[in-house]
Amino acid sequence: QVQLVESGGGLVQPGGSLKLSCAASGIIFSIYTMTWYRQAPGKQRELVAIITSGQRTNYGDSVQGRFTISRDNAKNTVYLQMNSLKPEDTAVYYCNGYRDELNFWGEGTQVTVSS
Repeated sequence: QVQLVESGGGLVQPGGSLKLSCAASGIIFSIYTMTWYRQAPGKQRELVAIITSGQRTNYGDSVQGRFTISRDNAKNTVYLQMNSLKPEDTAVYYCNGYRDELNFWGEGTQVTVSS
């Protein structure tokens, strides 16, 4: 059974930092492209960051320079380091893993940026 479990969300003040984790099981993690998406209330889900099996990364325009995606294949875990957080970063953050026709999602973790 495939599972992606996100953790690390919470309430943080503007300008603060959070680090999200997504632990995968039931897949050969190292060969999967891993992504972080987010969805704010009333908005469409948007791509935040992506990291390929070869460690290539890419970011959404709104988080470029503030967020960093990384992966530890030995721990089957992908991370999202979020710095200089803004209120508009408030959303549910989802972990996604895909390869070819296979596509898996986590349940999400809430991130709230507010003073």
